[in-house]
Amino acid sequence: MVLPFLFTVDQQTARVVQRFGKFARVAGPGLHYFSPFFETVSEPINLRVQQLDVPVETKTEDDVFVRVVVSVQYNVLPDRVFEAFYKLDDPERQITSYVFDVVRARVPTIKLDDVFEKKDDIAEAIKTELREVMDDFGYGILKALVTDIDPDPKVKQAMNEINAAQRMRIAATEKGEAERILKVKAAQAEAESKALSGKGIADQRRAIIDGLRESVDEFARSVPGASPQDVMNIVLLTQYFDTLKEIGATSTTNTLLIPHSPSAVTDLAEQIRSSMLTSDQLDRAIQGTS
Repeated sequence: MVLPFLFTVDQQTARVVQRFGKFARVAGPGLHYFSPFFETVSEPINLRVQQLDVPVETKTEDDVFVRVVVSVQYNVLPDRVFEAFYKLDDPERQITSYVFDVVRARVPTIKLDDVFEKKDDIAEAIKTELREVMDDFGYGILKALVTDIDPDPKVKQAMNEINAAQRMRIAATEKGEAERILKVKAAQAEAESKALSGKGIADQRRAIIDGLRESVDEFARSVPGASPQDVMNIVLLTQYFDTLKEIGATSTTNTLLIPHSPSAVTDLAEQIRSSMLTSDQLDRAIQGTS
């Protein structure tokens, strides 16, 4: 606000007072006096931090056009108001020019995939370049940020498809590896199961043989004149009836015994004895010829 002989300056602003067109002084926040006949007061100069967004279109090393948006945060230095007012007419255009220069010098030397990773390096280069230049004009550069990297839509679609294909390939590899592990584990489990089953059957048969031997010996001692063959016939007949009892206890069964008669037990015993006698004679014959 300018009144006759008085004017005020708001906080975080400054005004330049000129006398007959020549710089006289910088007026800071507060109430000031001036001579309206030979002094003039400028418009307020903003000392607060400002942000300028600069979109730059350029291409990468692999000839992909991208749109890079750089946000520059700057302010007029309170002790350099004179330089900011007199040396630079359009600070935004000056900053924009240097941002274009740095981005178009750096990005064409970087591949598209690396631009995203090196955006902080690009921002730091812009900040360093601007700080060296703008300081002479009374402006301070607080921060430079690469806020957006936008390739051509077709390029983005192709990048997404490549990424999706890579992920599908990795997923297929992992799935195949998981299936292979499951099959290996299943085979190992089956092998261990069969080994344990075989050992169990062997132990079972060994126990049966031991039990039969003890039964035959005990029966021969208890019944004088009984031969081992008589004992085996009784044992086989007992097992035959036990088997019939177990089958009859089940209402639904598809088991058939052929031939089905008690005499079959005698035939089975005869076949066992014949096999044992044949085996014994064969062993004696082999031993006699050796």
